[in-house]
Amino acid sequence: MAFIDKIMSKVNSSEVKKLSKTADKVIALQSKYEAMSDEEIRKCSKDLKERVQNGESLDNVLVEAFAIAREADARILKKRPFKVQIMGGIVLHQGRIAEMKTGEGKTLVATLPAYLNALSGNGVHVITVNDYLAKVGAEEMSKVYEFLGLTTGVILPDMSNEDKKDAYNCDITYGINSEFGFDYLRDNMVKSYDEKVQRGFNFCIVDEVDSILIDEARTPLIVSAKGKKASELYKIADYFVKSLDEDVDYEVDHKTKTVILTEEGVSKAEKYYNVENFSDLENFAIKHHTYQALRANYIMTKEVDYIVSDNEVLIVDEFTGRVMDGRRFSDGLHEAIEAKEGLQQKEESRTMASITYQNFFKMYKKLSGMTGTAKTEEYEFNEIFNLDVVVIPTNKPIARVDNKDVLYATEYDKFKAVVEEIKKTHESGQPVLVGTTSIDKSELLSFMLKRAGIHHTVLNAKYHEKEAKIVAKAGQKGAVTIATNMAGRGTDILLGEGVTELGGLKVIGTERHDSQRIDNQLRGRSGRQGDVGESIFYLSLEDDLLKNHMSESDKNYFEKKKKNFEDGKPIILPNVQKAINHAQKAVESDNFETRKNLIKYDNVTSKQMEVLYEQRDLVLKSDNLKDKILSMADDVIIDNTAKEQKDTISALNGIFDMEYDKDPEDSMTTICKWYKEKFKENVDKKEEEMPERFNEIIRTALITIIDDVWVDHLQSIEHLKQYIVLKQYKQMDPAQAFMIEGADMFKESMLNIKKDIVMFVSSMKL
Repeated sequence: MAFIDKIMSKVNSSEVKKLSKTADKVIALQSKYEAMSDEEIRKCSKDLKERVQNGESLDNVLVEAFAIAREADARILKKRPFKVQIMGGIVLHQGRIAEMKTGEGKTLVATLPAYLNALSGNGVHVITVNDYLAKVGAEEMSKVYEFLGLTTGVILPDMSNEDKKDAYNCDITYGINSEFGFDYLRDNMVKSYDEKVQRGFNFCIVDEVDSILIDEARTPLIVSAKGKKASELYKIADYFVKSLDEDVDYEVDHKTKTVILTEEGVSKAEKYYNVENFSDLENFAIKHHTYQALRANYIMTKEVDYIVSDNEVLIVDEFTGRVMDGRRFSDGLHEAIEAKEGLQQKEESRTMASITYQNFFKMYKKLSGMTGTAKTEEYEFNEIFNLDVVVIPTNKPIARVDNKDVLYATEYDKFKAVVEEIKKTHESGQPVLVGTTSIDKSELLSFMLKRAGIHHTVLNAKYHEKEAKIVAKAGQKGAVTIATNMAGRGTDILLGEGVTELGGLKVIGTERHDSQRIDNQLRGRSGRQGDVGESIFYLSLEDDLLKNHMSESDKNYFEKKKKNFEDGKPIILPNVQKAINHAQKAVESDNFETRKNLIKYDNVTSKQMEVLYEQRDLVLKSDNLKDKILSMADDVIIDNTAKEQKDTISALNGIFDMEYDKDPEDSMTTICKWYKEKFKENVDKKEEEMPERFNEIIRTALITIIDDVWVDHLQSIEHLKQYIVLKQYKQMDPAQAFMIEGADMFKESMLNIKKDIVMFVSSMKL
């Protein structure tokens, strides 16, 4: 591994040298543009735009464009991008990920490639992690873009469709990832093409790219509608699973976050539900509800995975601690949690459209991203998104001191030590930022600090604007701030007066995260732009990471040494750091496999969705749908010719709402020709009687049918996935089996669309 790291380091060094040369060319033009008036700069920008729109490549004008944008930044924002920021901007333009440490001015970096790529007129999207940062970014940077003759928009929740369309039509559009994704799904549910708000996916810059493309990858975006009343099975299944005993009736694997029934548990289920074989296909609904109830009760944890507020289950983002407004767990898990918590069961949600961030962002012609922590996940970025990572040098050397982890035997001893460390640091006036891994751990630490008489602030992740302001003050003298995971990410922590002399911001981690990258993000809150700072992690053998993911050999090692542990004292052993790193690498590997597996399944649905949405758009845009429905009728007829002749006639009579009045012994060719001709006569007649309304009636019917069939298909395909995973389908690779079965189901669904429209037209009364 060290050998590979060495090679990758050399590759990165070579890339940095190339970037440095191009950045020098940009800097060399500084005096030229500095000497120009505002009007002359604007004219240069206008000329550059014309050159690009007349066919000159963006690469060819990069140096000029970056130099112009750099001068505009200096005049409008009073900030001139440094050389390393220019280098970061070049990486973004190339469709790659720029790793730039906290405080290196990534917001300013984005102005350079955003301006360059906006010259084409095809739009640039800048994605941030929350509404507040999107709004602030758009407000500040719009002044630069406006100065250069470009327009800027921002996408915020609850905006009208008209305002959103205007924002998307701007040269550069800011917003959050979920809103862009939901708008895409909603655009493909409109009844008229003019109702669409987006105009395509050209170039995208994703801020905090690791958070969006990796951390949020497991939670798909889902547009749902109220369906039928929630099944009583949720309550029945919840009652059953609460009667079971762990390790006797069910087994939980905390590493993979899965739970299964044992043979004993299956026997109890068959008795409880009064069924002969729990795994029979006819009992799929029972099995599905039971497994969701098991997940709800024994995998999903209140105050960690979700909270209950105003009798509603709200999802908590495991990486930021933020409540994910408007999101629901899919496939009945949300309803199962409602049953677990004894809440009023709402109507069961029905998925109308869904997409993962992986497949949404793959739609962009060019995708790029910025973050302070990406190199550790480069393999995944490359494997899934074909994105490589370039580490950009810091403008000033990093002066932060990262201390070794301190390990305790129990969680109680650990938190006691954390409070002592905070107290000691606080007394000196040095500011402290404490990172926790969940809301309940934040509340526990807050309670302990109150008892110790230490004034502190707990980051409330529900309000992004307030969150940003709290984080910004975390570097002031005497401040003690508790943050759940990386809440407040994207906001700089500036050191207050006299804090540098005290050692800068001290970051204390109270647990290692599942990913080293998240730990690095917490560390990176300190030591921005060459500031002094310090970081240290306090851990215990009872932490989830070590309890669930430590190797057996490491567990045995600590077990043997247990007799030497002193109450309340840190564990001093030579293998401590190695064991912690092993556990973290193990869970990182498991999580990567989970995400990779998820995308295998999602790719199947995503490709089907692309085909369906393309057909849907053709229907919305077509001025002549007559030929389309005649073609669909041909396909329906051909599909039915595989049956026995008498069955073919019977089926086609039902579909076309007519009786075959010729000899039933006629050849299949004759029979097919008769139905085609009769259907065409029927269509011609209806078109003649309402020439102005015919196309619109067909369009409305087709769109309604497409949407209804797609919703049914999504439900069926989700059930197929659950069934295949639970059955370990015929010893075949589950993802491969899902692809084969899913393709057959999609073919059937597409045929159902054709059959339904033919039946509608055939029976349509004038």
